[in-house]
Amino acid sequence: MSQRLRNLLEPIVTDLGYELWHLESVGAGRSSVLRLYIDSPEGIALEDCEKVSHEVSAVLDVEDSSNSQYSLEVSSPGMDRPLVTGEHFRRFIGERARINMFAPVAGQRKFRGTILAVNGDTVDLGCDDQTYSLATGDMAKARLEPVFEE
Repeated sequence: MSQRLRNLLEPIVTDLGYELWHLESVGAGRSSVLRLYIDSPEGIALEDCEKVSHEVSAVLDVEDSSNSQYSLEVSSPGMDRPLVTGEHFRRFIGERARINMFAPVAGQRKFRGTILAVNGDTVDLGCDDQTYSLATGDMAKARLEPVFEE
């Protein structure tokens, strides 16, 4: 996702009282989707998503002079929220995560374990008896893995 678009939308979301957790663009042409994940300490309700969607749509209508077609989706990051930055991982030290890498690390691309530490943009993930240092920039996808107590 372009930094220009994030720089445009983040102040709008922040001014409305939310955090822009993640921003992604999926698809191309008429099937293009711009997805915003917003968060707040109180949680996110449908009304929050509607409020942000209304404001962001208005700004994008003015700023997007190319008249490109897209669908806008605004939602909570959820319990299995995407983890993108070192700060995202730092907030959830001690929690479980699933990480897919672009290229193999120690012979594997998929990791599932506990976030142990974050040093800059490198995440130490404990998987069984091993600890792997994984760079956030080399991650294809990372999400929290909720654990439900029985």
